[in-house]
Amino acid sequence: MAHLANRRSQNVTGDFYVDSSCIDCDTCRWMSPEIFSREGSQSIVFHQPLNETERLHAMQALLACPTGSIGTVEKPTDIKFAQESFPILVAENVYHCGYHAENSFGAASYLIQRPEGNVLVDSPRFSPPLVKHIEAMGGVKYLYLTHRDDVADHQKFRDHFQCDRILHRDEINPGTASVEIQLTGTEPFQLDSELLIIPVPGHTKGHTVLLYKNQFLFSGDHLAWSAKLNHLVGFRDVCWYSWDELKRSMQKLSEYDFEWVLPGHGRRYHADVETMHQAMQTCLNWMGLNQDTGDWDD
Repeated sequence: MAHLANRRSQNVTGDFYVDSSCIDCDTCRWMSPEIFSREGSQSIVFHQPLNETERLHAMQALLACPTGSIGTVEKPTDIKFAQESFPILVAENVYHCGYHAENSFGAASYLIQRPEGNVLVDSPRFSPPLVKHIEAMGGVKYLYLTHRDDVADHQKFRDHFQCDRILHRDEINPGTASVEIQLTGTEPFQLDSELLIIPVPGHTKGHTVLLYKNQFLFSGDHLAWSAKLNHLVGFRDVCWYSWDELKRSMQKLSEYDFEWVLPGHGRRYHADVETMHQAMQTCLNWMGLNQDTGDWDD
């Protein structure tokens, strides 16, 4: 919970503020770029909401903040309205869950709503308002985990929804030893006709990505858009296993068709298939020349 006494001095005057507990995860800045920006190594409010839409976006960022570092001077009367807005529609039947978790360093989680059973991609916080809405949307059949870093409250979701969790065996640790479906090897795994899991070692040894309907790529910490560089990137500065392996994985991934890149960390990207292939080639060319990818919010 944010504390007014710890409000950063760089915030503009007004109701919303960021306090000094911010961990610089970038969540508020991509969710509500009209309100939040970066000053030093933390977020600030650079523009106070001026209408209902801007206020809703600011409130959504407040609820999504993994460390509760965003606050309001006045007690918000519209908090329930913001809670009701989650999960937030991205496109078609894909939703952003919000309620990012601190122990996943603020990674984004997504929900795919399907008649065959919903898929939760990486774990958000187990927040009662979010859980209630996911229940109303059909619950969770699979909890797919891209890698070890972004598992958050996976056990609580398993216990509540009785969903089958999916994680590569190379990512298993004592906290995930009971995961129901443990993948092995480096070959793609067809979960069903619409869901393809693709191993992409690099960021971690057993990192995988999920391709849904050859349209939505849930890329975890493997691939994201850089606003600073204006193209797709892999993250050299947070590559815990092998940069060379990551580059090989990126080459393999570039052979697939998709239109959306929905990362755990970093910015989203949407383009038609042809443009996406070109964007992937730009990424590959750049990775071959660069050894520093910058921050997640670059």
